[in-house]
Amino acid sequence: MSRDAGAGLHAHADADHHAHGTGIDADLDADAPDWQTKLREGGYRLTAQRQLVLEAVSRLGHATPEDICVEVRSTAHAVNISTIYRNLELLEELGLVAHAHLNHGAPTYHATTEEPHVHLVCSRCDAVQPVSTELVADVVARLGQERGFRVDVRHVTFSGLCKDCS
Repeated sequence: MSRDAGAGLHAHADADHHAHGTGIDADLDADAPDWQTKLREGGYRLTAQRQLVLEAVSRLGHATPEDICVEVRSTAHAVNISTIYRNLELLEELGLVAHAHLNHGAPTYHATTEEPHVHLVCSRCDAVQPVSTELVADVVARLGQERGFRVDVRHVTFSGLCKDCS
């Protein structure tokens, strides 16, 4: 029995049509072979729901599971939030998406095809600015040397006031 058997994920007919190449942005389609390879290496298939979730994450950038669900439902009306959470969990395990806690709410997800970055979050307007990990490289290196601590920079968030709010 494959890992996908019994997953209970049912796509709306539109999702199958969408997943076979019509209506997919060119940038997203370019990532599809990598998605398929990583999923197959893990013993999974690129189902219609997984492709829709990956496309939504890529299109939306930093998005909550609820935002992703709204985006997916614009194509596959029958997809529910638990399907989104299950797929995000699997896709993160496989290294296709990553999450960050940008505020006190739900985590946000982004595609791992983006350059590694840390997040600057404005505590007044909630604007999120990704910045290069090079900006914190000295701190990360120092924590490793002095404390033996390995920082996962994908989860680093700095809170403060953006240029417009300060």
